[in-house]
Amino acid sequence: MARLTIRTNDISRAGNPNILFVENGVFLAGSDDETGFEDDTVIDLNTCRILPGFIDVHNHGAVGVDVNSGGVEGLLKVADFLARNGVTAWLPTLVPDSDENYRRAIHAVDELMVRQAGLPVAQAVGVHYEGVFANESMCGALRPQYFKSGRALASNEYKKTRIDLPRLQNGVHMTTLAPEIEGGIELIEALVADGWVVSIGHTRADVETLDRAYAAGARHMTHFFNAMTGVHHRDIGVAGWGLANDGVTFDIIADGVHVHPEMLGVACRAKSPGKVSLISDSVAPTGLGDGEFELWGEKVTVKNGRTQNERGSIAGSVCTMLDCVKTMRSIGFSDTDIAKMASTNPAKLLGLDDRGSIEVGKRADLVGLNPDGSVAFTMIGGKMVETGDGVLAS
Repeated sequence: MARLTIRTNDISRAGNPNILFVENGVFLAGSDDETGFEDDTVIDLNTCRILPGFIDVHNHGAVGVDVNSGGVEGLLKVADFLARNGVTAWLPTLVPDSDENYRRAIHAVDELMVRQAGLPVAQAVGVHYEGVFANESMCGALRPQYFKSGRALASNEYKKTRIDLPRLQNGVHMTTLAPEIEGGIELIEALVADGWVVSIGHTRADVETLDRAYAAGARHMTHFFNAMTGVHHRDIGVAGWGLANDGVTFDIIADGVHVHPEMLGVACRAKSPGKVSLISDSVAPTGLGDGEFELWGEKVTVKNGRTQNERGSIAGSVCTMLDCVKTMRSIGFSDTDIAKMASTNPAKLLGLDDRGSIEVGKRADLVGLNPDGSVAFTMIGGKMVETGDGVLAS
């Protein structure tokens, strides 16, 4: 791959040079002097603001494609849409479903992870099972008929086997669960021992149970405030516990619908941007505008950017990570903090040491934002993505 020189006036990293050099899909060096690189392909980004590529750890689909049922061609369509909106890596996220559908979906993600290599699309880096082990009273839009129990883990024989969920051949495995379900703490121990990223969510757990879950290895929380008990001045609740525990990180849906913008600011500042990840919680209607859609076996209505299922619950979001970034900008967060929340922290959560920041030796995954906040370009592994209103196409 040819070496690239990227020249910009504005990179969201303190002390970062104005010129980046990319070779073989990784950042080679940074400088304020182009001497010696005259033969490179030079990309002049003028006034673009440069951030590390966004990483979405909670995405159920977009452009009419649902991760549970979309197949590999559908997933590639989602990955293309995500790339055009600044996402360079993502976790296809499954809602509770039948074992047969799980196997089919995992096979599709496996195939996606083979076919995506070298393509200028958001790169799937694993899978996220949301709510397989959830509290029925906090199910939200999930389907409780497909929930599983953790009680089988009481048997020592079961502990010697892998968790009974289909696994990818390679990649990150993440799950969101409620620690108070029967066998929940043992389940967390088994998952962590098996290399899973365990996140607390869809839960009404008390503080004692949450402390036990943390000790067992569950150190993250899913879509903070949503599908969990809130903060009360005489009852700290799940959300209060998450804010009070310094060792816990959380992700949050910054669409301005799931959490009021002012509460977004309160929570993210109280926790600190170094411990927060932005997520989209995007569902299949994302990118299609308002209307009525079939999703997870029921009708979902999208109106003015808000989803609602037939039970009256919000059914995921129709926002992108770019929308989340715009929201955080609008409530006063700096691009440096946003880069942490949209890129660096998700990479740390998933153990992806090769990406998430603009540093020598890391993947050349970038997003360039125009002054109005729109995407000027996305770069994935050193390859430019045509965004429709971007500055350059590969």
